[in-house]
Amino acid sequence: MALTIDIADAVVAELVGGAFSQPITPVRRVLPEYELADLKDLRVTVVPASVEIEGASRAVSQHDVRIDIGIQKKLGKAMDTEVAQLCGLVEEISEFLKRRPLVALPYVAWVKSANEPIYAADHLAEQRAFTSVLSVTYRALK
Repeated sequence: MALTIDIADAVVAELVGGAFSQPITPVRRVLPEYELADLKDLRVTVVPASVEIEGASRAVSQHDVRIDIGIQKKLGKAMDTEVAQLCGLVEEISEFLKRRPLVALPYVAWVKSANEPIYAADHLAEQRAFTSVLSVTYRALK
């Protein structure tokens, strides 16, 4: 399989084994689109996002693979409370993956994480839906 798909699958496997403040069922998808009704339940979607390749030596290339993890949920009446809880979950996932080796791919190393947007304000305003994207970059030499 493609390196990006393999890393995304390995991230899903790690998240499945994690303990978080809210139960999650992460899935890998290539197109993370859901109907608003589908967001009644918390969705954690892992998507291969990009790869940058550059020379590391004459024979080896460095592959920096970005994996996006979308955390989405339709909110109820207590928007401020629910947003705070979901932002906490995003931070938990970020901390869980930070410097964590991927068991399925021991030659891949965590490089960095970024959370942008922390949440999509337009989704909150227009749909009362929480959407956050955690981007995690992994490096592989091959």
